[in-house]
Amino acid sequence: MKKIYLLSAVALMFMYSCGGGSTEDTTETEAPKSMMAEETPADPMENKGIGPITSVTLAAEPDAEMAALGKDVYEKMCTACHKPDKNFIGPAPKGIMERRSPEWTMNMILNPEEMIQKDPIAKALLMEFNGAPMANQNLTEEQARQVLEYFRTL
Repeated sequence: MKKIYLLSAVALMFMYSCGGGSTEDTTETEAPKSMMAEETPADPMENKGIGPITSVTLAAEPDAEMAALGKDVYEKMCTACHKPDKNFIGPAPKGIMERRSPEWTMNMILNPEEMIQKDPIAKALLMEFNGAPMANQNLTEEQARQVLEYFRTL
């Protein structure tokens, strides 16, 4: 009987630590314009986010080798909270390149704590996904760039 209580407690702590987010497929929304005023450009594609990445140059087509490395990193580090093509605990990365700048995306991967504190789009996403903050996986800039390249293939 004690084992059942212990397992239940561990399961509840795990669900709580992961944010207990809904598995419902919802559409990601932009931050309200009132939140974006003066803090970031009105166009989310111009928002570079907060972090070490200030400029990313993308080739016309995704780099297959880099994308394969990024897929491996994504599958190891991100799939507990993100599904490639549907919202889960966090938003789906499919189509991210049409919604966010490459710099914003990489800064969210590399600097999620500061992004959810200061970036209005990240704040809005935090609220949309039930207050479940993105965990910092301590990826290198190279790994984040590989993940970004993988996102381009989705």
